[in-house]
Amino acid sequence: MAFYKRSVFLINPRFQLRFSLIFAGIVFISSLVYPLIFMDFLSELATQSPALGDVAGKSKEDLLLLLVPIQVLFAILVFIVSIFMTHKIAGPMYKLKNHLADIRSGDAITPLSFRRGDHFHDVADEVTLFLEAVSLNQEADFEYLDEVSSYVSNLTHVIPEDKRPVLNEISRRLNEVSNRYKKDY
Repeated sequence: MAFYKRSVFLINPRFQLRFSLIFAGIVFISSLVYPLIFMDFLSELATQSPALGDVAGKSKEDLLLLLVPIQVLFAILVFIVSIFMTHKIAGPMYKLKNHLADIRSGDAITPLSFRRGDHFHDVADEVTLFLEAVSLNQEADFEYLDEVSSYVSNLTHVIPEDKRPVLNEISRRLNEVSNRYKKDY
């Protein structure tokens, strides 16, 4: 497996951005609990001790000015980390989709591999095993088609003339099916 590095991090932008925004939003909203608890604590402290009321009021304002940018920066950091994490999911799915599309369009059946650090290596292994099984079954089917085709060719010599067009059509279709999928092995 050759080492390669993807330089595009938004492989599936719709999935990645949506997931990252939702995750960062949940983290941002849940992280708002701590400043609210601390603000409530300062308010309670101000009501318990009127002498600390002015200091607590000023501290609440300072705390708010400090916590809001920290919360926003933290949400942005979570969003960026989520993009990188979803890249490890979207990249393999993108490669799997392209690999299967290439095979469907006539390319050779080759093993599928993902980059080191990507998720779903077990899926790549299972797809490779599946494609190998399909390839082996295909080869066995082609051998059988060749055998049937030779039987049909031999029958044309012993069958009445009026039945030969049917055998010719069967032979033509067998060759067509065989040639459609055969590759140079």
